[in-house]
Amino acid sequence: MTHFRLREDGIDLFVRLTPRSAKDAIEGVETAADGRSHLAARVRAVPENGAANAALEKLLAAELGVPKKSVSVVAGGTSRLKTVRILGAASELAGKLAGLAPRRTPG
Repeated sequence: MTHFRLREDGIDLFVRLTPRSAKDAIEGVETAADGRSHLAARVRAVPENGAANAALEKLLAAELGVPKKSVSVVAGGTSRLKTVRILGAASELAGKLAGLAPRRTPG
């Protein structure tokens, strides 16, 4: 299973977010024990008042070269596992994600 789903207007990206990190970073694609894949990301922001979600949106926009308004957390707002919608050309975004996130094993 892939870490994103194509949509007509972009992609839905599945992310495992770690807040309160030492740096903002995309760490790669992980596969959970249940077989689902997600992009592992870290942000310095705290998980209060949406700060970590906003930092994730900003990080993804910068890494993918899209406007920040094109990136939004659409599910999992208070969870570590999130769905982030990124608007744009789906095939182009999928290509950028492939280059951005090498697969890695958790732990």
